[in-house]
Amino acid sequence: MTVGLAVTLGLSGCAPVPDAALEDVVPAEPAMPPVYEVVSLPAATVHVVTIPDPVRYPVQVAVVDELARVDQIASQLCGAGECVTAALNAGFFDPNNGLTTSYVVKDGALVADPNQNERLIGNPDLASYMDKILNRSEFRRYDCGGTPSYDITFHQDPVPTGCTLVDAVGAGPQLLPQDTSVEEGFVDRTARRDALGSQSPNARSAVGLKADGSVVMVMVAQVPGVSPSGMTMGEVAAFMGDRGVTQALNLDGGSSSTLMYVGTTHYGRLNNSGELVQRPVKSILWVENLPLQ
Repeated sequence: MTVGLAVTLGLSGCAPVPDAALEDVVPAEPAMPPVYEVVSLPAATVHVVTIPDPVRYPVQVAVVDELARVDQIASQLCGAGECVTAALNAGFFDPNNGLTTSYVVKDGALVADPNQNERLIGNPDLASYMDKILNRSEFRRYDCGGTPSYDITFHQDPVPTGCTLVDAVGAGPQLLPQDTSVEEGFVDRTARRDALGSQSPNARSAVGLKADGSVVMVMVAQVPGVSPSGMTMGEVAAFMGDRGVTQALNLDGGSSSTLMYVGTTHYGRLNNSGELVQRPVKSILWVENLPLQ
């Protein structure tokens, strides 16, 4: 159509429009909003939100002083959460004192520091694992010359040259491209220790990255009347890998697993009576409903 426009202008006696000028008026590709789907399996219901355009729909971090449900945190971001398309529970925390057990960075500032949680740092049973606990994997959002970029890496890994760290939230272990449970100190197969219950079916939350740049949020919900119910971490990794995810990070799961999409909140964990557990959390990953221009 632009070539036809140039020819028409030339025939009407006006100077032809240079090709470069025509390129300036060609509209940008439309933003691709997040896509939500539900996958029903025999022992799990998997809620998936894919963000195919995380440059214009950036995945952000939010953290609260007092523990709150995911939908409550979203409502603090804007009236009744109306600006939030999707939100997923994120980092680890201590439910006894409401303090974080993983690092959280928001807008370039450290806003939650596990070193300030004495129940964590001062626990003698964790002393031999503390270096690994404080170097847990995290989901990161960078600003690389004005363009958002994402990664899943260990906390102590450096920020890429030319980029600044905008948001980060720690959890773990990594699920893809490989399971880092042993490296992060959560699993000791010799001692039969599995602190996060990685090998037992449960409600799960995870975030992943595809090779095309898409960000994927996953929340695994248990199924009423089915026992055992949910997924192991290995099953979550396989599910995400089958959907093209190349990097994946396990987030806080079990009773914390919660995903909100367009005002509807989905919970993952069932109690012994088969009722959904609505647990307050410390931090979330969220996506705004209006794209950046």
